[in-house]
Amino acid sequence: MRHQLGWADLAGSRVGIFGAGLEGRTAALRLADLTDDIVVVDDRPAGNLGEREVIATDAGGASLLASCDVVIKSPGISAYREDVAALERAGVAVVGGVGLTVHEADPSRVVCITGTKGKSTTSSVLGHLAAAAGLRVEVTGNIGRPPFDPSIPADLDLLVIETSSFQALDVADAPGIVVVTSLDVDHLDWHGTVERYQADKLSLTSLPDAGRTLVPADDPTLRAQVDRLGGDVTWVPGPDRDWTDALGMAGRHNAINAELAAAVLRALEIPLGSDPDALREAAAGYDGLPGRFREIGRRGDVRFIDDGLATNVLPTLAALRSLEGQRLAILVGGHDRGIDYAELIDALASRSAPTMVIGLPESGTRLVAAVSGTGSGTESAAVGSIDEAVDLADGWIGDEGVVLLSPAAPSFSQFANWKERSEAFAGAVRRRIDDAHRRPEA
Repeated sequence: MRHQLGWADLAGSRVGIFGAGLEGRTAALRLADLTDDIVVVDDRPAGNLGEREVIATDAGGASLLASCDVVIKSPGISAYREDVAALERAGVAVVGGVGLTVHEADPSRVVCITGTKGKSTTSSVLGHLAAAAGLRVEVTGNIGRPPFDPSIPADLDLLVIETSSFQALDVADAPGIVVVTSLDVDHLDWHGTVERYQADKLSLTSLPDAGRTLVPADDPTLRAQVDRLGGDVTWVPGPDRDWTDALGMAGRHNAINAELAAAVLRALEIPLGSDPDALREAAAGYDGLPGRFREIGRRGDVRFIDDGLATNVLPTLAALRSLEGQRLAILVGGHDRGIDYAELIDALASRSAPTMVIGLPESGTRLVAAVSGTGSGTESAAVGSIDEAVDLADGWIGDEGVVLLSPAAPSFSQFANWKERSEAFAGAVRRRIDDAHRRPEA
């Protein structure tokens, strides 16, 4: 259930914080001047939240939440869990920090960027271009600080919120612009079904008083879901590579994301968005987003590319298309959400260039077994760590090709987040390159 509440509405209330991660900690900071009556609950407490004790959900925490007026739920906790539904039935408003923030913001200054892939790149490029246009802009959400971080200025020209499907259901007030970068299948462990995931993802576009909705014109899945797209829909045409290539990002998928960012500027009537020469000039200063198909090192003619933000199949498929014809060692796998990997398996097995698939725990084991079962010439092996995977990949790749981290899965089985996984990959790559430099020439 969506609730049209803002942070100011919580003043003097008994508030529960459900989930003591980054958003929970930030919510506690935001509540500091609003109420002292706060309880913090987490499924797996890992110490206190500041000076507040964190109570386990199954050790009295659920009852404490039921005693609250409002519960601020962290995005990772599914809205479809029975304990969450029970709170709503008991009259407790379950909300999210993003929804509370959007309720209080000027909608004309809010852009929510969602989609199965491409959210982070689009958000990052938009932030860069908006700053180049002279706007005071903050890029928030999964890509950075939560938008309700107290240190974020209240008088921004533009608030960009990378919005996950988890957070979309918390938003009751329509932002001025919603960008949907793509639509595929993901997070079935949270949403339950493909249909519900896609409906939840697109629900941001059809809120009461919905504003502009920007979508890529060449996305067939979004075309098929046109009846679920609300607001004033604009189908953004394919990229103008003359300016998008200046960003320094490989792959057509990244160029499409950049064009969506420029389309936001046009929707806001910012002249930069309609001037290819000015866009090319602004793009030249862009510092690529870590974890999104970014080259992080070279050993001769071997390139090491970090695509660690590829937490589902769609961006990994896009990365494979960008590397067609090149010798490739790809690191895949992570937290196993039980999604269907059939399309990725077919893409890996049908590559014309030599390919080594290296499976990381947990889902990598399933992927490796499936690729081996295709009977193709694609090689595969399962490993236990990033270090082991990079050693195997670098030894196999030889003197030319690409070693790519593009997991097609979240990081949670071994790492706290995608950044930690990408940092582990970068560290292993640096070690291999340093070792190669130290080896005496034969």
